[in-house]
Amino acid sequence: MNPVEILLLRHLAAGHGRHTALVDHERALTYAELTQAARDHAGALAAAGVRRGCRALVVGDDTADTVVAVLGLWWYGCVPVVLSPMLTDEEIAFVARDCGAEYAEVPLPEERRDGLREALRPLPVREPGATRAADAGPPAPFGSEALVQYTSGSTGRPRGVRHGVAGLRAVLDGFGGVLALTPDDTVLSTAKLSFGYGFGNSVLFPLAAGARSVLLAGPVDPYSAITAVHRHRPTVLCAVPRLYAALLDAVARGTVLDPSSLRLAVAAGEHLPSDLSARAAAALGVPVLNGLGATEVLHIVLATTPHAPLPDSTGHPVPGVTATVRDDDGRPLPAGAHGRLHIRSASAALGYIDRPDDSARTFADGGVYTGDIAYRTEDGDFRHLCRADDLLNLGGFKVAPAEIEAALRATEGIAEVVVVGGRDEAGLEQAVVHAVPADGVAPESARRALARAIRENLPPHKRPSRVEILAALPTTSTGKLARYRLRVPQEQR
Repeated sequence: MNPVEILLLRHLAAGHGRHTALVDHERALTYAELTQAARDHAGALAAAGVRRGCRALVVGDDTADTVVAVLGLWWYGCVPVVLSPMLTDEEIAFVARDCGAEYAEVPLPEERRDGLREALRPLPVREPGATRAADAGPPAPFGSEALVQYTSGSTGRPRGVRHGVAGLRAVLDGFGGVLALTPDDTVLSTAKLSFGYGFGNSVLFPLAAGARSVLLAGPVDPYSAITAVHRHRPTVLCAVPRLYAALLDAVARGTVLDPSSLRLAVAAGEHLPSDLSARAAAALGVPVLNGLGATEVLHIVLATTPHAPLPDSTGHPVPGVTATVRDDDGRPLPAGAHGRLHIRSASAALGYIDRPDDSARTFADGGVYTGDIAYRTEDGDFRHLCRADDLLNLGGFKVAPAEIEAALRATEGIAEVVVVGGRDEAGLEQAVVHAVPADGVAPESARRALARAIRENLPPHKRPSRVEILAALPTTSTGKLARYRLRVPQEQR
Protein backbone atom coordinates (compact mmCIF):
# COMPACT_ATOMS: atom_id res chain seq x y z
CA MET A 1 0.00 0.00 0.00
CA ASN A 2 1.34 3.44 -0.96
CA PRO A 3 0.40 6.40 1.33
CA VAL A 4 -0.99 8.39 -1.62
CA GLU A 5 -3.65 5.73 -2.07
CA ILE A 6 -4.91 6.47 1.45
CA LEU A 7 -4.46 10.25 1.34
CA LEU A 8 -5.42 11.08 -2.26
CA LEU A 9 -6.62 8.41 -4.67
CA ARG A 10 -9.52 7.06 -2.66
CA HIS A 11 -11.05 10.58 -2.49
CA LEU A 12 -10.91 10.85 -6.27
CA ALA A 13 -12.49 7.42 -6.58
CA ALA A 14 -15.30 8.60 -4.30
CA GLY A 15 -15.92 11.67 -6.50
CA HIS A 16 -14.51 14.23 -4.06
CA GLY A 17 -11.76 15.60 -6.31
CA ARG A 18 -13.17 19.16 -6.24
CA HIS A 19 -13.00 19.40 -2.47
CA THR A 20 -10.23 21.70 -1.19
CA ALA A 21 -7.29 19.76 0.28
CA LEU A 22 -4.63 22.38 1.08
CA VAL A 23 -4.52 26.12 1.59
CA ASP A 24 -1.32 28.11 2.12
CA HIS A 25 -0.37 31.79 1.90
CA GLU A 26 -0.32 31.70 -1.92
CA ARG A 27 -2.81 29.16 -3.23
CA ALA A 28 -5.41 26.48 -2.61
CA LEU A 29 -5.34 23.00 -4.12
CA THR A 30 -8.26 20.62 -4.54
CA TYR A 31 -7.77 16.90 -4.08
CA ALA A 32 -7.72 16.49 -7.86
CA GLU A 33 -5.09 19.23 -8.25
CA LEU A 34 -3.00 17.89 -5.38
CA THR A 35 -3.10 14.39 -6.89
CA GLN A 36 -1.97 15.68 -10.28
CA ALA A 37 0.78 17.77 -8.68
CA ALA A 38 2.08 14.74 -6.77
CA ARG A 39 2.03 12.61 -9.92
CA ASP A 40 3.84 15.33 -11.92
CA HIS A 41 6.42 15.60 -9.18
CA ALA A 42 7.00 11.86 -9.31
CA GLY A 43 7.42 12.14 -13.07
CA ALA A 44 10.12 14.76 -12.57
CA LEU A 45 11.92 12.41 -10.18
CA ALA A 46 11.81 9.66 -12.80
CA ALA A 47 13.18 12.03 -15.45
CA ALA A 48 16.00 13.09 -13.10
CA GLY A 49 17.03 9.47 -12.62
CA VAL A 50 16.36 9.40 -8.89
CA ARG A 51 16.60 5.87 -7.51
CA ARG A 52 13.28 4.47 -6.31
CA GLY A 53 13.35 3.57 -2.63
CA CYS A 54 16.08 6.05 -1.66
CA ARG A 55 15.85 8.49 1.22
CA ALA A 56 15.38 12.11 0.15
CA LEU A 57 15.54 15.31 2.20
CA VAL A 58 12.62 17.72 2.04
CA VAL A 59 13.74 21.04 3.52
CA GLY A 60 10.78 23.38 3.37
CA ASP A 61 8.39 25.59 5.23
CA ASP A 62 4.73 24.72 5.73
CA THR A 63 3.55 25.30 2.15
CA ALA A 64 1.73 23.39 -0.55
CA ASP A 65 5.08 22.95 -2.36
CA THR A 66 6.50 21.07 0.62
CA VAL A 67 3.48 18.76 0.86
CA VAL A 68 3.58 18.13 -2.89
CA ALA A 69 7.27 17.18 -2.57
CA VAL A 70 6.44 14.64 0.16
CA LEU A 71 3.50 13.17 -1.76
CA GLY A 72 5.51 13.09 -5.01
CA LEU A 73 8.34 11.21 -3.29
CA TRP A 74 5.81 8.74 -1.87
CA TRP A 75 4.21 8.29 -5.29
CA TYR A 76 7.62 7.47 -6.75
CA GLY A 77 8.43 5.08 -3.90
CA CYS A 78 11.03 7.20 -2.07
CA VAL A 79 11.33 7.86 1.67
CA PRO A 80 10.91 11.56 2.64
CA VAL A 81 13.00 13.04 5.46
CA VAL A 82 11.21 16.30 6.31
CA LEU A 83 13.35 19.02 7.90
CA SER A 84 12.72 22.55 9.13
CA PRO A 85 14.33 25.43 7.21
CA MET A 86 15.03 26.97 10.62
CA LEU A 87 17.84 24.46 11.06
CA THR A 88 21.30 25.69 10.11
CA ASP A 89 23.02 24.50 6.93
CA GLU A 90 25.41 22.49 9.13
CA GLU A 91 22.53 20.77 10.96
CA ILE A 92 20.81 19.88 7.69
CA ALA A 93 24.10 18.57 6.26
CA PHE A 94 24.50 16.40 9.38
CA VAL A 95 21.06 14.84 8.81
CA ALA A 96 21.85 14.25 5.14
CA ARG A 97 24.97 12.30 6.10
CA ASP A 98 23.32 10.55 9.03
CA CYS A 99 20.38 9.18 7.01
CA GLY A 100 22.33 8.54 3.82
CA ALA A 101 20.08 10.76 1.70
CA GLU A 102 20.61 10.49 -2.06
CA TYR A 103 18.54 13.49 -3.11
CA ALA A 104 17.20 16.77 -1.70
CA GLU A 105 14.03 18.77 -2.32
CA VAL A 106 14.41 22.40 -1.22
CA PRO A 107 11.22 24.41 -1.86
CA LEU A 108 12.78 27.59 -0.41
CA PRO A 109 13.78 31.07 -1.63
CA GLU A 110 16.73 31.10 -4.01
CA GLU A 111 19.27 32.61 -1.61
CA ARG A 112 18.68 29.91 1.02
CA ARG A 113 18.58 27.17 -1.61
CA ASP A 114 21.95 28.25 -2.99
CA GLY A 115 23.53 28.09 0.47
CA LEU A 116 22.09 24.65 1.10
CA ARG A 117 23.24 23.38 -2.27
CA GLU A 118 26.80 24.21 -1.24
CA ALA A 119 26.38 22.65 2.22
CA LEU A 120 24.86 19.46 0.79
CA ARG A 121 27.36 19.02 -2.04
CA PRO A 122 27.59 16.57 -3.82
CA LEU A 123 23.96 15.64 -3.04
CA PRO A 124 21.65 16.55 -5.99
CA VAL A 125 19.33 19.42 -5.02
CA ARG A 126 16.16 19.83 -7.08
CA GLU A 127 15.03 23.28 -8.16
CA PRO A 128 11.40 24.06 -7.26
CA GLY A 129 8.91 24.45 -10.07
CA ALA A 130 10.40 21.76 -12.34
CA THR A 131 7.81 20.52 -14.81
CA ARG A 132 6.75 16.95 -15.40
CA ALA A 133 9.12 15.30 -17.82
CA ALA A 134 8.11 11.64 -17.63
CA ASP A 135 5.09 9.53 -16.84
CA ALA A 136 5.36 8.43 -13.22
CA GLY A 137 2.91 5.58 -13.70
CA PRO A 138 0.85 4.24 -10.78
CA PRO A 139 2.06 4.74 -7.19
CA ALA A 140 5.03 2.51 -6.40
CA PRO A 141 4.72 -0.23 -3.76
CA PHE A 142 6.58 0.34 -0.50
CA GLY A 143 8.96 -1.84 1.44
CA SER A 144 9.33 -1.67 5.20
CA GLU A 145 10.30 2.01 5.45
CA ALA A 146 8.12 4.92 4.25
CA LEU A 147 9.08 7.97 6.33
CA VAL A 148 11.99 9.21 8.43
CA GLN A 149 11.46 11.85 11.11
CA TYR A 150 14.21 13.33 13.22
CA THR A 151 13.68 13.88 16.93
CA SER A 152 13.49 17.56 17.81
CA GLY A 153 16.75 17.62 19.72
CA SER A 154 15.06 18.87 22.93
CA THR A 155 17.40 16.56 24.86
CA GLY A 156 20.46 16.91 22.64
CA ARG A 157 21.59 15.22 19.40
CA PRO A 158 18.67 14.41 17.05
CA ARG A 159 18.09 10.83 15.91
CA GLY A 160 16.48 9.56 12.72
CA VAL A 161 13.31 7.56 13.41
CA ARG A 162 12.19 5.06 10.75
CA HIS A 163 8.44 4.64 10.13
CA GLY A 164 6.59 2.13 7.97
CA VAL A 165 3.29 2.34 6.09
CA ALA A 166 1.71 0.15 8.80
CA GLY A 167 2.59 2.84 11.34
CA LEU A 168 0.93 5.54 9.23
CA ARG A 169 -2.25 3.48 9.03
CA ALA A 170 -2.13 2.80 12.78
CA VAL A 171 -2.15 6.47 13.78
CA LEU A 172 -5.03 7.13 11.41
CA ASP A 173 -7.01 4.42 13.18
CA GLY A 174 -5.73 5.48 16.62
CA PHE A 175 -5.65 9.20 17.31
CA GLY A 176 -7.38 9.76 13.99
CA GLY A 177 -10.39 8.01 15.48
CA VAL A 178 -10.32 10.39 18.44
CA LEU A 179 -10.23 13.45 16.17
CA ALA A 180 -13.05 12.01 14.05
CA LEU A 181 -12.42 14.43 11.17
CA THR A 182 -14.89 14.64 8.29
CA PRO A 183 -14.68 16.34 4.88
CA ASP A 184 -16.43 19.32 6.49
CA ASP A 185 -13.51 19.96 8.85
CA THR A 186 -10.73 22.52 8.43
CA VAL A 187 -7.56 21.84 10.42
CA LEU A 188 -5.14 24.61 11.40
CA SER A 189 -1.87 23.49 12.99
CA THR A 190 0.71 25.91 14.36
CA ALA A 191 3.08 22.95 14.85
CA LYS A 192 5.31 22.54 11.80
CA LEU A 193 5.49 19.75 9.21
CA SER A 194 9.04 18.89 10.29
CA PHE A 195 7.66 18.04 13.75
CA GLY A 196 5.91 14.65 14.03
CA TYR A 197 2.96 16.30 15.77
CA GLY A 198 2.62 18.90 13.00
CA PHE A 199 3.07 16.39 10.16
CA GLY A 200 0.17 14.35 11.47
CA ASN A 201 -2.00 17.43 12.01
CA SER A 202 -1.40 19.00 8.60
CA VAL A 203 -0.92 15.99 6.31
CA LEU A 204 -1.95 12.59 7.66
CA PHE A 205 -5.20 13.25 9.52
CA PRO A 206 -6.88 15.90 7.31
CA LEU A 207 -5.93 14.31 3.98
CA ALA A 208 -6.97 10.84 5.12
CA ALA A 209 -10.37 12.26 6.10
CA GLY A 210 -10.84 14.31 2.93
CA ALA A 211 -10.76 17.46 5.06
CA ARG A 212 -9.10 20.84 4.45
CA SER A 213 -5.63 21.60 5.84
CA VAL A 214 -4.39 25.17 6.41
CA LEU A 215 -0.60 25.61 6.22
CA LEU A 216 1.14 28.52 7.96
CA ALA A 217 4.53 29.51 6.55
CA GLY A 218 7.17 31.21 8.67
CA PRO A 219 7.39 31.51 12.45
CA VAL A 220 3.95 31.37 14.09
CA ASP A 221 3.20 33.78 16.91
CA PRO A 222 -0.15 34.38 18.65
CA TYR A 223 -1.01 37.26 16.32
CA SER A 224 -0.42 35.31 13.10
CA ALA A 225 -2.35 32.39 14.62
CA ILE A 226 -5.32 34.66 15.46
CA THR A 227 -5.21 36.15 11.96
CA ALA A 228 -5.30 32.65 10.47
CA VAL A 229 -8.25 31.65 12.68
CA HIS A 230 -10.22 34.68 11.47
CA ARG A 231 -9.26 34.17 7.81
CA HIS A 232 -9.66 30.41 7.44
CA ARG A 233 -12.28 29.64 10.11
CA PRO A 234 -10.83 26.29 11.21
CA THR A 235 -12.94 23.74 13.06
CA VAL A 236 -9.89 22.11 14.73
CA LEU A 237 -6.90 24.03 16.11
CA CYS A 238 -3.68 22.15 16.96
CA ALA A 239 -0.84 23.86 18.85
CA VAL A 240 1.76 23.36 21.56
CA PRO A 241 0.86 24.58 25.08
CA ARG A 242 3.39 27.43 24.78
CA LEU A 243 1.41 28.87 21.85
CA TYR A 244 -1.87 28.64 23.75
CA ALA A 245 -0.28 30.55 26.65
CA ALA A 246 0.97 33.26 24.29
CA LEU A 247 -2.43 33.45 22.58
CA LEU A 248 -4.20 33.96 25.92
CA ASP A 249 -1.68 36.66 26.83
CA ALA A 250 -2.38 38.46 23.53
CA VAL A 251 -6.13 38.32 24.19
CA ALA A 252 -5.58 39.68 27.71
CA ARG A 253 -3.74 42.62 26.14
CA GLY A 254 -6.75 43.48 24.03
CA THR A 255 -6.29 41.47 20.81
CA VAL A 256 -9.67 40.33 19.51
CA LEU A 257 -10.12 36.59 18.94
CA ASP A 258 -13.23 35.06 17.38
CA PRO A 259 -13.02 31.27 17.92
CA SER A 260 -16.65 30.59 16.98
CA SER A 261 -15.73 28.29 14.07
CA LEU A 262 -13.87 25.85 16.35
CA ARG A 263 -15.27 22.57 17.63
CA LEU A 264 -12.03 21.29 19.19
CA ALA A 265 -8.54 22.38 20.24
CA VAL A 266 -5.61 19.97 20.59
CA ALA A 267 -2.48 20.48 22.72
CA ALA A 268 0.62 18.27 22.60
CA GLY A 269 4.38 18.47 22.24
CA GLU A 270 5.00 19.37 25.88
CA HIS A 271 3.19 19.18 29.22
CA LEU A 272 -0.11 21.10 29.40
CA PRO A 273 -0.64 22.54 32.92
CA SER A 274 -4.21 22.15 34.15
CA ASP A 275 -4.70 25.88 34.78
CA LEU A 276 -3.59 26.70 31.22
CA SER A 277 -5.93 24.03 29.84
CA ALA A 278 -8.88 25.48 31.75
CA ARG A 279 -8.11 29.06 30.68
CA ALA A 280 -7.66 28.04 27.04
CA ALA A 281 -10.95 26.12 27.03
CA ALA A 282 -12.76 29.13 28.50
CA ALA A 283 -11.25 31.56 25.99
CA LEU A 284 -11.81 29.34 22.96
CA GLY A 285 -15.20 28.09 24.02
CA VAL A 286 -14.32 24.48 23.08
CA PRO A 287 -12.71 21.50 24.82
CA VAL A 288 -8.91 21.37 24.81
CA LEU A 289 -7.76 17.81 24.18
CA ASN A 290 -4.45 17.10 25.91
CA GLY A 291 -2.26 14.52 24.20
CA LEU A 292 1.07 12.80 24.69
CA GLY A 293 3.08 11.32 21.87
CA ALA A 294 6.63 10.83 20.69
CA THR A 295 8.44 10.72 17.37
CA GLU A 296 9.11 7.04 18.09
CA VAL A 297 5.35 6.31 18.02
CA LEU A 298 4.63 8.82 15.22
CA HIS A 299 1.92 10.89 16.94
CA ILE A 300 -0.35 11.11 20.00
CA VAL A 301 -0.88 7.80 21.84
CA LEU A 302 -2.45 9.07 25.09
CA ALA A 303 -5.27 11.60 24.95
CA THR A 304 -7.94 13.06 27.19
CA THR A 305 -11.58 12.71 26.29
CA PRO A 306 -12.59 15.91 24.45
CA HIS A 307 -15.86 16.45 26.30
CA ALA A 308 -14.84 15.12 29.73
CA PRO A 309 -11.36 16.50 30.50
CA LEU A 310 -9.75 15.61 33.84
CA PRO A 311 -7.50 18.21 35.53
CA ASP A 312 -3.78 17.33 35.14
CA SER A 313 -4.60 14.17 33.19
CA THR A 314 -2.60 13.06 30.17
CA GLY A 315 -5.53 10.85 29.24
CA HIS A 316 -6.14 7.24 28.24
CA PRO A 317 -4.57 5.17 25.46
CA VAL A 318 -6.08 5.92 22.04
CA PRO A 319 -7.58 2.99 20.07
CA GLY A 320 -5.01 0.32 19.26
CA VAL A 321 -2.57 1.42 22.01
CA THR A 322 -1.65 -0.39 25.22
CA ALA A 323 0.13 1.75 27.80
CA THR A 324 1.86 0.62 30.99
CA VAL A 325 4.18 2.15 33.57
CA ARG A 326 7.30 0.05 34.18
CA ASP A 327 10.28 -0.06 36.50
CA ASP A 328 13.92 0.01 35.40
CA ASP A 329 13.83 -3.76 34.78
CA GLY A 330 10.79 -3.54 32.49
CA ARG A 331 8.27 -4.92 35.01
CA PRO A 332 4.77 -3.35 34.96
CA LEU A 333 4.01 -1.24 38.04
CA PRO A 334 0.67 -0.92 39.86
CA ALA A 335 -1.53 2.17 39.86
CA GLY A 336 0.04 5.12 41.65
CA ALA A 337 3.64 3.96 41.19
CA HIS A 338 5.96 6.27 39.25
CA GLY A 339 7.94 4.71 36.42
CA ARG A 340 8.80 4.70 32.72
CA LEU A 341 5.95 5.03 30.23
CA HIS A 342 5.85 2.07 27.85
CA ILE A 343 3.69 2.04 24.70
CA ARG A 344 2.67 -0.96 22.64
CA SER A 345 1.19 0.08 19.30
CA ALA A 346 1.34 -0.70 15.59
CA SER A 347 2.48 2.92 15.17
CA ALA A 348 5.80 2.07 16.86
CA ALA A 349 8.74 2.98 14.65
CA LEU A 350 11.06 0.46 13.04
CA GLY A 351 13.98 1.85 15.03
CA TYR A 352 16.64 4.55 14.82
CA ILE A 353 19.03 5.01 11.91
CA ASP A 354 22.48 3.62 12.85
CA ARG A 355 21.89 3.85 16.62
CA PRO A 356 21.78 0.18 17.67
CA ASP A 357 22.34 0.85 21.37
CA ASP A 358 19.69 3.57 21.49
CA SER A 359 17.29 1.37 19.53
CA ALA A 360 17.80 -1.51 21.95
CA ARG A 361 17.02 0.73 24.95
CA THR A 362 14.00 2.48 23.44
CA PHE A 363 12.36 -0.29 21.40
CA ALA A 364 12.22 -2.96 24.09
CA ASP A 365 9.86 -5.25 25.99
CA GLY A 366 7.47 -5.52 23.06
CA GLY A 367 6.97 -1.80 22.59
CA VAL A 368 8.50 1.64 22.99
CA TYR A 369 9.79 3.53 26.02
CA THR A 370 8.82 7.13 25.28
CA GLY A 371 11.33 8.64 27.68
CA ASP A 372 8.59 9.94 30.01
CA ILE A 373 8.08 9.37 33.73
CA ALA A 374 4.41 8.87 34.52
CA TYR A 375 1.94 6.99 36.69
CA ARG A 376 -1.49 5.44 36.20
CA THR A 377 -4.39 6.34 38.46
CA GLU A 378 -6.86 3.86 39.92
CA ASP A 379 -9.37 5.11 37.31
CA GLY A 380 -7.03 4.10 34.49
CA ASP A 381 -5.92 7.49 33.16
CA PHE A 382 -2.25 8.47 33.01
CA ARG A 383 -0.48 11.42 34.61
CA HIS A 384 2.74 12.79 33.17
CA LEU A 385 5.47 13.82 35.61
CA CYS A 386 8.53 14.68 33.52
CA ARG A 387 10.97 13.40 30.96
CA ALA A 388 13.11 10.56 32.29
CA ASP A 389 16.30 12.56 31.89
CA ASP A 390 14.72 15.50 33.76
CA LEU A 391 13.95 13.57 36.98
CA LEU A 392 15.89 15.11 39.88
CA ASN A 393 17.60 13.27 42.72
CA LEU A 394 17.68 15.75 45.60
CA GLY A 395 19.28 14.28 48.69
CA GLY A 396 17.88 10.84 47.88
CA PHE A 397 14.39 12.14 47.04
CA LYS A 398 13.22 11.62 43.45
CA VAL A 399 11.50 14.88 42.45
CA ALA A 400 9.82 15.70 39.13
CA PRO A 401 10.51 19.28 37.97
CA ALA A 402 6.79 19.68 37.23
CA GLU A 403 6.03 19.40 40.97
CA ILE A 404 8.25 22.42 41.67
CA GLU A 405 7.05 24.33 38.63
CA ALA A 406 3.40 23.87 39.67
CA ALA A 407 4.15 25.47 43.05
CA LEU A 408 5.87 28.47 41.46
CA ARG A 409 3.89 29.04 38.26
CA ALA A 410 1.30 31.33 39.86
CA THR A 411 3.93 33.64 41.39
CA GLU A 412 2.99 37.25 40.74
CA GLY A 413 5.23 38.95 38.21
CA ILE A 414 6.42 35.70 36.58
CA ALA A 415 5.53 34.91 32.96
CA GLU A 416 7.30 31.54 32.60
CA VAL A 417 9.10 29.22 34.99
CA VAL A 418 11.11 26.06 34.31
CA VAL A 419 13.09 23.86 36.70
CA VAL A 420 16.07 21.76 35.60
CA GLY A 421 18.88 19.94 37.36
CA GLY A 422 22.25 21.53 38.05
CA ARG A 423 25.29 20.91 40.24
CA ASP A 424 26.50 22.76 43.30
CA GLU A 425 30.17 23.42 44.11
CA ALA A 426 30.50 19.96 45.63
CA GLY A 427 29.13 18.35 42.46
CA LEU A 428 25.80 17.37 44.07
CA GLU A 429 22.58 17.64 42.10
CA GLN A 430 20.39 20.63 42.81
CA ALA A 431 17.18 22.11 41.40
CA VAL A 432 17.64 25.35 39.47
CA VAL A 433 14.77 27.70 38.61
CA HIS A 434 14.87 29.55 35.29
CA ALA A 435 12.21 32.24 35.07
CA VAL A 436 11.09 34.94 32.64
CA PRO A 437 9.57 38.02 34.32
CA ALA A 438 6.26 39.42 33.15
CA ASP A 439 6.43 42.60 31.09
CA GLY A 440 7.42 45.58 33.19
CA VAL A 441 8.71 43.50 36.12
CA ALA A 442 12.34 44.11 37.05
CA PRO A 443 14.58 41.02 37.29
CA GLU A 444 15.37 41.56 40.96
CA SER A 445 11.69 41.95 41.81
CA ALA A 446 10.99 38.66 40.03
CA ARG A 447 13.84 36.99 41.90
CA ARG A 448 12.53 38.16 45.30
CA ALA A 449 8.99 37.03 44.44
CA LEU A 450 10.23 33.55 43.50
CA ALA A 451 12.38 33.28 46.63
CA ARG A 452 9.31 34.05 48.74
CA ALA A 453 7.18 31.51 46.83
CA ILE A 454 9.87 28.85 47.28
CA ARG A 455 9.90 29.37 51.05
CA GLU A 456 6.12 29.43 51.37
CA ASN A 457 5.02 26.73 48.88
CA LEU A 458 7.66 23.98 48.89
CA PRO A 459 8.94 21.55 51.54
CA PRO A 460 12.70 21.80 52.25
CA HIS A 461 13.73 18.79 50.15
CA LYS A 462 12.04 20.24 47.03
CA ARG A 463 13.35 23.79 47.32
CA PRO A 464 15.56 24.94 44.42
CA SER A 465 19.04 26.09 45.34
CA ARG A 466 19.35 28.74 42.66
CA VAL A 467 17.16 31.13 40.67
CA GLU A 468 18.20 32.43 37.24
CA ILE A 469 16.25 35.23 35.55
CA LEU A 470 16.21 35.09 31.73
CA ALA A 471 14.84 37.33 28.99
CA ALA A 472 13.44 34.25 27.19
CA LEU A 473 13.57 30.46 27.44
CA PRO A 474 15.49 28.54 24.77
CA THR A 475 13.46 26.47 22.33
CA THR A 476 14.11 23.94 19.58
CA SER A 477 13.21 24.50 15.92
CA THR A 478 9.80 22.91 16.65
CA GLY A 479 9.02 25.39 19.43
CA LYS A 480 9.53 22.95 22.29
CA LEU A 481 11.46 23.98 25.37
CA ALA A 482 15.14 23.00 25.02
CA ARG A 483 15.75 21.93 28.62
CA TYR A 484 19.18 20.53 27.81
CA ARG A 485 20.40 24.05 26.98
CA LEU A 486 19.35 25.26 30.43
CA ARG A 487 21.57 22.62 32.04
CA VAL A 488 24.61 24.37 30.58
CA PRO A 489 25.90 27.11 32.94
CA GLN A 490 24.58 30.50 31.83
CA GLU A 491 28.02 31.92 31.10
CA GLN A 492 28.69 29.04 28.67
CA ARG A 493 25.47 29.35 26.63
